[in-house]
Amino acid sequence: MGRRAGMPRTQDEDVPGLAPGAAEVLQAATRVLAGVALRSLDALDSAVTLPQLRLLAVLADLGSVPSGQVARTLGLDRSTVTRLADRMVAAGHVVRGTSPQHRGVVTLGLTASGRRLAATADTWRRHELARIMARLAPADQEAVTAALGLLVGAAGDDYGITAHRPVPL
Repeated sequence: MGRRAGMPRTQDEDVPGLAPGAAEVLQAATRVLAGVALRSLDALDSAVTLPQLRLLAVLADLGSVPSGQVARTLGLDRSTVTRLADRMVAAGHVVRGTSPQHRGVVTLGLTASGRRLAATADTWRRHELARIMARLAPADQEAVTAALGLLVGAAGDDYGITAHRPVPL
């Protein structure tokens, strides 16, 4: 596969274990998807940062769960999640609770405001991704969907994949 338009040749173009050109295509796709995630913050009028939005997305997907589970899902230290949660509780987007089974276990859940923010960002991203995919022929859309599905499956739990679906950025 030759170099694709708009993608400069990089020093590590031929990475061991990857097909020639795969690294640069994956890097470009990462930039596109990260850009979509970052732009979704604009739909929220800068109400939250990207790490805070990731917290909201995890809680929207998992519901009220122990903070340790949130930390594992996000790939963050518990203390980092505690600080994130502190800010989100103060802003009125997250509520702390305790596990009914173990009163010493702190749980995190979304408030109505947090659910609205997570839903707004998710809706914006879905529309933006649909706009981008609409530039492709239907067969190419299916190929992209299949290829990204394989990539998500290969990444597994190591990259924010929950039992239900990938955690949005």
